[in-house]
This record gives sequence, structure tokens and C-alpha cells, in this order.
Amino acid sequence: MGWLRRPVVAGGLVLGLAVAAVGLYLFQPWKLWTDETVNEALPSSDPVVVESEKPGAAEEPDAAEEPQEPAGPMTLAEGRFITHEHATEGTVKIVDLGDGERVLRLEGLDTSNGPDLKVWITDAEVLPGEEGWGVFDDGAYLDLGKLKGNKGNQNYTLPADADLDAYSSVSIWCDRFNVSFGAAELARV
Repeated sequence: MGWLRRPVVAGGLVLGLAVAAVGLYLFQPWKLWTDETVNEALPSSDPVVVESEKPGAAEEPDAAEEPQEPAGPMTLAEGRFITHEHATEGTVKIVDLGDGERVLRLEGLDTSNGPDLKVWITDAEVLPGEEGWGVFDDGAYLDLGKLKGNKGNQNYTLPADADLDAYSSVSIWCDRFNVSFGAAELARV
């Protein structure tokens, strides 16, 4: 019977290693001790210089034809993060850059790192505590992409056709475990 134990032990070791590998892949525990800091500046819209199309046009433009500079960045909505599954702090803003482009900006973000973190803008109500952890995928949401870093300031371009009146909150969403790390209710400015 000693010859039977060796294959059972070897099989158990192989199975144990496979379970450990899958667990490491899913949970990525090393991310709990590593931070990714991003410090992006708010994008700006540079004024467009338009040259006269008429050769030999008068040097002085008419007052009615003075070129208008695009409006600078303007905050449309903002909110402050609350903690859900992991301690989360910072603010979120929706900023119109003045050239038709809108960005979602995270400022002073401080949360845990984790596997498969995304930035979502959603129609869900932000609820404190465990009740609010899993509500963000129940309704409408826009996935703005992978969280660039768990600390710092970062920008996410909003689709030009996004109806921002349809969305009222932002979540740092762990897509792997369907849970919110933290969320912010957006208030129109």
C-alpha cells in the first residue's frame, strides 16, 4: 500500500498548488501593500487662433467679429467619496473644459489597491455601509475605464454623447468581486 500513497500525495500537492495559484490570481493580495499614485493635471483647452481668410483684409477687426476665446474649465457637478468595502477618501468633479470635452476628475483620491478596479458613473443612490456596496451594477452605468491609481489626482474622459442628467453618482468599482470600494453622490453646481 506504500506505492498507493505516493500518487495520492503527489496529486494532493498538484491540486493544492493549483488552488493556491487560482487564489493568488483572483485576490492579488500583494496589492493590499502596494500603492499606485497618479498625479495628472486638469486638462486645459487651448484657444484656437483663426487667421483671416481674406488676403489684404483690414488690420482692425470689427467689434462684432472679435474672436471669442473658449470658456475655461467649469465644474458642472461634484461630490465627496464615502467608504464602502475599503476606506476611501477624496473628491470627484465633472468638469467641462470649455471646448465641448468633459472629464470626470478624481482629486485627492486615497483608497486601497485591488484587482480589476474601475471608475463608474452611475444612476445609483449612494448608500452608506454594507447596503451600498453592491448597488452600482443594478441600474445604468458608464464604465470610464481602469482606475489609473489608488492614490492621487486623475482624469477620465466622458463620452461626448453621455447624458449627464441620467447619472447621479461615481463608484470605484471592483469588477472582479462586484463591490464598491467607495462612492460619491454628485451634486450639480
